[in-house]
Amino acid sequence: VQLQASGGGLVQAGGSLRLSCADSTRTFSNNAVGWFRQAPGKEREFVAAISWNGGITNYADSVKGRFTISRDNAKNTVYLLMNNLKLEDTALYYCAAGRSSVPQRYEYIYWGQGTQVTVSS
Repeated sequence: VQLQASGGGLVQAGGSLRLSCADSTRTFSNNAVGWFRQAPGKEREFVAAISWNGGITNYADSVKGRFTISRDNAKNTVYLLMNNLKLEDTALYYCAAGRSSVPQRYEYIYWGQGTQVTVSS
């Protein structure tokens, strides 16, 4: 599994972005995928996760109702649609693949590089 995150950028507060996480080896359809983020000076934190078939999703309380995780296994891609972005959503966003769609980082085996999301006022 080799993950590539993309779709980050600069957006005004209240705006939207859609992040993508693609697997170049086309093998992660059997893996749960999670999104994490890390702001400067802070710990990496869980954002959202989805099971291998999309049947189970989990969200951090801070993004519930604003972010939606989905996947298209035919395209080997997982998406994170982020609506109503807030200043505190500014961070480097990482996607990761693992055994189950849980918040714990240690459950994720494969990590992609980050994509920067910056929310301005």
